[in-house]
Amino acid sequence: MDDMHMMNKVLIANRGEIAVRIIRTCKRMGIKTVAIYSDADKDALHCMLADEAFRVGASPAKESYLNIDAIIGIAKKSGAEAIHPGYGFLAENSNFAKACKDEGITFVGPSSETLVTTGNKVECKRLANSQNVPAIPGTINPVESMEEAIDKANELGYPVLLKSAFGGGGLGIREVDSDEDVKLNWSRAVGEANSAFGRAAIYVEKLIRPARHIEVQILSDGKGKIIHLGERECSIQRRHQKLIEITPSPAVDEEMRERVGLYAIKVARAVGYKNSGTVEFLLDSDRNFYFMEVNSRLQVEHPITEEVTGVDLVEEQLRIAAGESLSLSQNEVRRNGAAIECRINAEDPLQNFAPNSGIIHDIHLPGGPGIRVDTAIYSGWSVPEYYDSLIAKLIAWGKDVDEARRRMSVALEEFSVKGLRTTLPFHKEVINSSSFASWQLSTDFIEKNRIIEMMVEKGNRERREKAAVAAAIAAMITAKGIHRITELEDYAIRNRQEVQRYYDLL
Repeated sequence: MDDMHMMNKVLIANRGEIAVRIIRTCKRMGIKTVAIYSDADKDALHCMLADEAFRVGASPAKESYLNIDAIIGIAKKSGAEAIHPGYGFLAENSNFAKACKDEGITFVGPSSETLVTTGNKVECKRLANSQNVPAIPGTINPVESMEEAIDKANELGYPVLLKSAFGGGGLGIREVDSDEDVKLNWSRAVGEANSAFGRAAIYVEKLIRPARHIEVQILSDGKGKIIHLGERECSIQRRHQKLIEITPSPAVDEEMRERVGLYAIKVARAVGYKNSGTVEFLLDSDRNFYFMEVNSRLQVEHPITEEVTGVDLVEEQLRIAAGESLSLSQNEVRRNGAAIECRINAEDPLQNFAPNSGIIHDIHLPGGPGIRVDTAIYSGWSVPEYYDSLIAKLIAWGKDVDEARRRMSVALEEFSVKGLRTTLPFHKEVINSSSFASWQLSTDFIEKNRIIEMMVEKGNRERREKAAVAAAIAAMITAKGIHRITELEDYAIRNRQEVQRYYDLL
């Protein structure tokens, strides 16, 4: 593919907000779009917005969004010249990328060979070391047994992580603090790695704590030109799953940004990277960066980088996939202001973040200066139980991180979803906490600041207040001999002070 004009039609091998987001950029670029949908998604927004939509299979992901043969078949049937995988599902699947290439379809992402390399975290660490990029201390090869894991953990010093050598998304990771802890978690770690990634290879890595999670957005045209678009901080997370992201990181100054950006470019070059992706690091309390892994896809949190740099990352992905060289050089990258993203999930924070599915009865999306909402939900839409619980991404931009945080706080108050529980109350608690407002962030922020406990206490207070109001009204009804609701309303309007006195007595 020599130029952009040859890419006339793109199939989006995904669903939800990311499919909608990709379709919008394709439309602006004059590229036709093909959506795929499972039975659960037959009324999904991405199907309505695409130029064409095809059923890919039954509701379970294995029968639809993970069905490589069915997706390739639809691409050929529809005449799509390229497939954009979004994130999740098949986005980092080397077999999918190879299948696309074998069928003469452009895969919008790295090559299958690169995906094999980046999918192996141990190999990536080895390559990072070869480029003098500091990596988290740990085993260079997977350990063969529980006994070897215990030996290596003692060499490194507890606490350590038992990590799957493959995969990502926070899966296949176990924190352990002692030999007994390793014994307790070993079979679980192996089982989870095997179940999630089909391979049970485990390595041992030193747990750096306290730490901040810093990732660097890179773009590479595969022709030798690689640039970075600055860092994002992803320290607010639960069980290694990111929940809130910020750019720029309040902890990173210009010297550090230049240093970690250079590290990221070195790693990207070492793995032969092409297209958009991120290189992930941990930052310790002494301002040292440690390489963790490469995420070979578009990131969930990519919008905050777009808001700050003005670069449409999906457009860049498509142009690179079409064979174009990067038009932007490193010294042309400009960052303006700061942005924060909150991942709004259909989960109940007070029930251990249990996923929630069901019909959305009504929604109100926030707006105003600097506010962006990426979502595919609408009133009457039924959130399926089969997929990731992310239903919206709320992004707030400001001239600095403080203004972005204040705008986010207002937007969260305005955001309303009725019909199912969401993580909106959790985000409000975090964004308005004094520790977040002073940017005292770390990967154990939620536990350290008792966020869930604070939510429970607040909920209990609200329930007590409601009970007191109900008791006050009941006492007044009894005392005044009120029999009808209209009488109660009239009396309350005329006698506000007396109503308040009943409440205060309780």
